[in-house]
Amino acid sequence: MNKWTLAILLAVLSSTALAAAKPCEELKQEIEVKIQAAGVASYTLEIVPNDEAQDPNMVVGSCEGGTKKIIYQRND
Repeated sequence: MNKWTLAILLAVLSSTALAAAKPCEELKQEIEVKIQAAGVASYTLEIVPNDEAQDPNMVVGSCEGGTKKIIYQRND
């Protein structure tokens, strides 16, 4: 494995580890900004424990060390 590939791999793994520990409210706010920037007017974001996230297609984020999920539902 060359040095560049190793450097990129380590950067990705370290950023994933940092993101995993993010508080749920902070991540939810970041996701809300992106949804509003996309022009979605009516939606719901909810923070739930992992076992309550039934549909993986609705999960838009994982937070608090992977113990909770943020689920998205468009209200049209």
